[in-house]
Amino acid sequence: MSDEGYDHATVERRWQEAWDDADVYRTPDDVDDPTYVLGMYPYPSGKLHMGHVRNYTITDAYARYRRMQGDDVLHPMGWDAFGLPAENAAKERDTNPRDWTFDCIETMTDQMESMGFGYDWEREITTCTPEYYQWNQWLFARFHEEGLVERRDAEVNWCPECETVLADEQVEGEAELCWRCDTPVEQRELEQWFLKITEYADELLEAIDDLEGWPNSVRQMQRNWIGRQYGAELDFNIEGYGPVEAFTTRVDTIYGATFFALAPDHPISEELAKEDDDVRHFIEHEADPEGDEPNGVETGLTATNPVTGDEIPVYVADFVLSDVGTGALMAVPGHDERDHAFAEKMGIEIKPVIAPEPDDWDGETVPDAPDVSEDAFTDDGVLINSGEYSGLDSETARERLTEDIESAEEATQYQLRDWGISRQRYWGTPIPVIHCDDCGPVMVPEEDLPVELPEFINTTGNPLDAAEEWKQTTCPDCGSPATRETDTMDTFVDSSWYFLRYVSPGSEDAPFDLERANDWMPVDQYVGGIEHAVMHLLYSRFFTKVLADHEGLEHREPFTNLLAQGMVQLEGEKMSKSKGNVVSPQRIVEDYGADTARLFMMQAAQPERDFDWSEEGVQSTYAFLTRLQGMVEDYVADQPDGDDDAIASYVDAEIDATIAIASDEYDDLTFNKALRETQDLTRTLRQYADYTEPHAETYERGLSAVVRLLAPVAPHLAEALYDDLGGDGFVAEADWPTAKIDRDRVAKRRRLVENTREDIRDIVEVAGIEDPQAIDVVIAPDWKYDALEIAIESDADNLIGELMGESHIREQGDAAADYGQDLQAEREALTMSLAPGAEYDALEAAAWLIEREFEAPVDVVRADEADDSVLRNAEPGRPAIEIED
Repeated sequence: MSDEGYDHATVERRWQEAWDDADVYRTPDDVDDPTYVLGMYPYPSGKLHMGHVRNYTITDAYARYRRMQGDDVLHPMGWDAFGLPAENAAKERDTNPRDWTFDCIETMTDQMESMGFGYDWEREITTCTPEYYQWNQWLFARFHEEGLVERRDAEVNWCPECETVLADEQVEGEAELCWRCDTPVEQRELEQWFLKITEYADELLEAIDDLEGWPNSVRQMQRNWIGRQYGAELDFNIEGYGPVEAFTTRVDTIYGATFFALAPDHPISEELAKEDDDVRHFIEHEADPEGDEPNGVETGLTATNPVTGDEIPVYVADFVLSDVGTGALMAVPGHDERDHAFAEKMGIEIKPVIAPEPDDWDGETVPDAPDVSEDAFTDDGVLINSGEYSGLDSETARERLTEDIESAEEATQYQLRDWGISRQRYWGTPIPVIHCDDCGPVMVPEEDLPVELPEFINTTGNPLDAAEEWKQTTCPDCGSPATRETDTMDTFVDSSWYFLRYVSPGSEDAPFDLERANDWMPVDQYVGGIEHAVMHLLYSRFFTKVLADHEGLEHREPFTNLLAQGMVQLEGEKMSKSKGNVVSPQRIVEDYGADTARLFMMQAAQPERDFDWSEEGVQSTYAFLTRLQGMVEDYVADQPDGDDDAIASYVDAEIDATIAIASDEYDDLTFNKALRETQDLTRTLRQYADYTEPHAETYERGLSAVVRLLAPVAPHLAEALYDDLGGDGFVAEADWPTAKIDRDRVAKRRRLVENTREDIRDIVEVAGIEDPQAIDVVIAPDWKYDALEIAIESDADNLIGELMGESHIREQGDAAADYGQDLQAEREALTMSLAPGAEYDALEAAAWLIEREFEAPVDVVRADEADDSVLRNAEPGRPAIEIED
């Protein structure tokens, strides 16, 4: 990098060492309820990428801010260290996953330290160590004791490339691809271990409404994933097969059921496929549940509508899913879009039985039928063509039909399925179960935990199956020869409670210290990617609720506030190795310093939004930090002795405004706005020093404020500059600057000054004035402020008439009428300005900015000192401008 920039390498090395020596970021065990700030811990893949840097800069900046506000702060870091990529990497390199993982951890730790992240490294956890995963095993046993673990045969998602089972949440997109390798997922029947998350489905759903500190998008994703539906289960008799149960949320539409549909893997469908070539061909070659349009095949069977007695045709259809509802449904094409599309394709009758409720409906007259020839009518309404139920509203009809149909029962269905945690891989937590021919599956006793992984065997399939010596053991119950379970746990088990382990990472007799967890949890601010909305975040909520019910936790939600940060992109595309568009954080740190990378990233966009990485933006940020260092050095060297005048007063007011506004933005985690305020103040201070000799106390107060406001984001240079300014101790532990302001008044004052400067620029440009000799800024007369206030508060249709009712306004004659017409035209957009005296004072204090920009004397003129011809152009918040050229 150019020699013109500040020596970031020396600055950063010095202060990182100083923080370490002083244990600045250590959180003692005896603190009371620290502010818990946490970024989702990373998978140690080799090197930090820009997504990591953004995530951890957000949490680090917020943790530093809270610490400067006087909070005890818990800000730990650890490693999500189990997982298939390490296993694959070990196979490719003919090493073992443990060595590869710890090499990556060492590299990434060095990078994190070089970024200046203020972690309490004494609380570091690594999930692939027996000290951690023994508690996964302990928790598995506790869940088993409470009836929340089940082993059963199940059709599972199988990735042939990864050679392992995937949870539903790990199958992505319409093409059903593996979340890790994008291989199409297959279905297999395997014996699996499940955690019964469905036992908590209702609470997981209903408690979402209380997660007020979470993004609405994440909350809605969880609602949709849980997918609770209220309805009814009822039987349709299919000839030759007897009653078949169907689930519907719209039993009020049963008179419009014109066909019956079965999932391709429904037992009846599979039975039919043995005899019917068309059905078999459809199931094996044509059924596409993820397709754009529904497909199906007629079976030749009929089903009996339990209300009407009508015989309706039975189809095998790929839009019916065996794991949603019962795998069978009554199809009502008049009132369901998917059924409508299928009926159109197959030439099946489309019959309307629900009509929109008219606005003037008397509750008795049956409305006219809607036109359902082109589209289904899917809303609730009034029943028509429904026998004795015609004329009822949908809700009443659902209740009555459920009571009247003999086989019908109220039912609740969920999209959520139990969490299959079995993985046929080596690099994960061994499931603590022993299989005995006589006793069946037996839990490993607590005193025998952890069940440690054997040495890695480089083989295809599951390496644990090849670990013959490790597999052979004895049954804890009967002592007979037995075999260990060779499946390992889904790595999302590790991350479902890791935030509790940070509370007491050295605990040897429990997964976490309960008393401390109840003091310190839940996490106050959690930050991570939205891609974890229905995996990690849902599983963590589940674990927390189970631990509250059975282990004495006093909170039922793990994370009070959640921020889902956006991506770092390059030219509009997500950075990825495959696209070759990755920007190396380490290269940026070497060339420009960690503070530059952090500051650019945080000022570029709000944390939740994606933003484009820009080398020009990085260079501009580096230049800003270099200028700031120069300003502090110049101040310390020169010690100015300027007057405490109107200019100093203006600067002092801007310091207060910046402190107050930036503090509010830090509270809201809108760092980009806080930094914009801070950089604007820095620019004002630089202009102040360029224009005149600053008042020392005011100027130093401004520099000190800037340094402390930047300290959470650019901590190394902030430490150096705080030290240069004579600050005591570390800026990381300094008091946050404080100021009280009226934000509305500040906004009006700033808008007034900026609008005035803009108006002068426009006049200079339009009039072609190359060298202004003098500039007069003329405040509007008092009556215009009164007229504006009346216009804002008035509800009268005749605003001008109301204004002319005020004698002091009426006395202004044509000027009042003209201004009244202007107010009438702009009425919806009017806002109150400062009062005349405050407007005069604000412009008088800011006149130096105008003088500096246009190199001409500026005179702020009160209305009673100006000519009427000039006053016509002056309005509240928009003074008249006269320029002498």
